[in-house]
Amino acid sequence: MLNDILERLFLGSDINNTSREDVKGRLKLVLAHDRSNLSPEMLESMRRDILEVVSRYVELDPEGLEVALESDQRATALIANLPIRRIKAQPQP
Repeated sequence: MLNDILERLFLGSDINNTSREDVKGRLKLVLAHDRSNLSPEMLESMRRDILEVVSRYVELDPEGLEVALESDQRATALIANLPIRRIKAQPQP
C-alpha cells in the first residue's frame, strides 16, 4: 500500500496503471486461493476467528480491515491488516 502511494507520487503512475495494478492484484488473489485450496467460506471463517481473538485485546477500526492470501512461487501467506484504535485495559475472555 505504501509502496503504491510512493510509486504514484514519484513515478507519476496514471489511472491506467492503477487499473492494471488492481487487476493484477485481483489475479494474484485468485491464484493464491487456487493454490491454497481454501474455499472463500473457509477464508471468511478464518477472518472472523482472527478478528474475534484480536478484538479481545484491542479495539479494531473496521474501516481498514483486510485479510487476504498472497502467494509467490514457493509459499502462500495469510496477510492481515488490522488497524488498531486502542488497546483494551483488560483482555476480554
